[in-house]
Amino acid sequence: MSHSSHIILGDVVVLRPPTRVENVIYSAFTVRDLDNADARDVLGTRGSFSRLLFPASPPSRGLGGAMSALAFAAAAPSHARGSARANRVARGNPASVVTTSTRARASASPVAAATTLADEVRPDFTILEQDLPDSGKRLVYLDSAASSQKPSAVIDAHGDYYRHDNANVHRGVHYLSGKATDAYEAARVKVANFVNARSDREIVFTRNASEAINLVAYTWGVANLGPGDEVVVSVLEHHSNLVPWQLVCAQTGATLRHVGLRSDRGGIDLNELENVLKEGNVKLIATAHVSNVLGCELDVARVAEMAKKHAPRAKILLDACQSVPHMPVDVQSLGVDWIVASGHKMCGPTGIGFLWGTSEVLESMPPWMGGGEMIQDVFMERSTYAPPPARFEAGTPAIGEAIALGAACDYLTNLGMDRVYAYENELAGCLYDALCSINGVTVYGPGPNAPRASLAAFNVENLHANDVCTLLDQAGVATRSGHHCTQPLHRYLDVNATARASAYIYNTPTEVETLAEALRDTIQFFKEINGA
Repeated sequence: MSHSSHIILGDVVVLRPPTRVENVIYSAFTVRDLDNADARDVLGTRGSFSRLLFPASPPSRGLGGAMSALAFAAAAPSHARGSARANRVARGNPASVVTTSTRARASASPVAAATTLADEVRPDFTILEQDLPDSGKRLVYLDSAASSQKPSAVIDAHGDYYRHDNANVHRGVHYLSGKATDAYEAARVKVANFVNARSDREIVFTRNASEAINLVAYTWGVANLGPGDEVVVSVLEHHSNLVPWQLVCAQTGATLRHVGLRSDRGGIDLNELENVLKEGNVKLIATAHVSNVLGCELDVARVAEMAKKHAPRAKILLDACQSVPHMPVDVQSLGVDWIVASGHKMCGPTGIGFLWGTSEVLESMPPWMGGGEMIQDVFMERSTYAPPPARFEAGTPAIGEAIALGAACDYLTNLGMDRVYAYENELAGCLYDALCSINGVTVYGPGPNAPRASLAAFNVENLHANDVCTLLDQAGVATRSGHHCTQPLHRYLDVNATARASAYIYNTPTEVETLAEALRDTIQFFKEINGA
């Protein structure tokens, strides 16, 4: 089938080689006479395909017919899509259109100036200069909240380590080991400077932010939590900042509590959090600095003030994965005990993240993993342990990845995090306004007058997020669909999934317009094939 010059899907003739999506749909129809369970074994049940293609599962509301709207969209010839675009009428619910905001854009807006931050950095991200093979559309990457792209300087730093400096770090007295150790520890200094830590000894390299949270949970948490103690999280937490505390509370007998959102669903209900703190049993607050779904920014100063007033023994852990890459973060002024962040979200490589903790709290934490590097003296009966950060870095570390993370810190520092934040603030407004201007689109999180990250989770009335994002991908726009590792939040919002577009330093207002246009085309196409 993959070598055919044309295919027939239902009543639609596609006069060209089939795309990957069409191959999947074709496969679905070749097994449609099979038992439903057998068919699901062939196709799997990922996303909304299984609900739409098989009669045993009811179709999404508003999507009728034996063949899903997604299948029709993927199978439709290009002239049909062009017709849909040509026939689209002006639309938009005036009540939902945002015409002004604190980020009001005009032709003279800084984000629309002749030279933007994106214009400056774009040549450093060569991966973005490509067209999708199936559609020929230029890639528009709006999935940076999941993982950012990497500038050439970071890729080169990673490669240069393996080309010129590769050796194990620490203890070696030979030339290459010295070079590798110097580069590795220099990267720690760069990370420390990036978040304004008092000392590089307060930076612990981990595989990712999830490991950093687990490190705190299974060292400080196991040693300090017990029956009668409470850990407080919020309903918007990433699973990585929820599941470890579920496990540790079950192990120690501590109680896990959570607070909900404000009535406008634009952020954590800090009044509810204060009431929980007033009860006097909270020993840890673990929450996100910026939500990866709502895009809301936590008032960290207020949380720290409330904790100091009502629960002075409580520690605070801040999930900073969505803040450290996008805004200046000064750990000395936050008033928290730990932050965690992921390298791959801040222009760095995968496989590396970091934990920052105050010197006092790190010194108080016992080891987590045992092995080389983390010891002082080892006897057959017992061992003594190295001071932080080595105490928490057992075994050979991710040397090249740490060095590349240091290069990412250099890259962002040279751009200026104040400048990054200002540019993304404008992009956030563009994104919010563009999505809110489209009839039938619901955008979650705070409105334009509140601090908002350059991401937007949204849904389209009567359409599943997976279908929306698949059609956006056909238009060259990379977004993400699903629960974004926040199932409790999606249940709280009473939705199964959301689509999410997330921008970064290399994205432009024009790309936001491309997203909006592709989304309008997607919505109109679904309407036309369903007779709306």
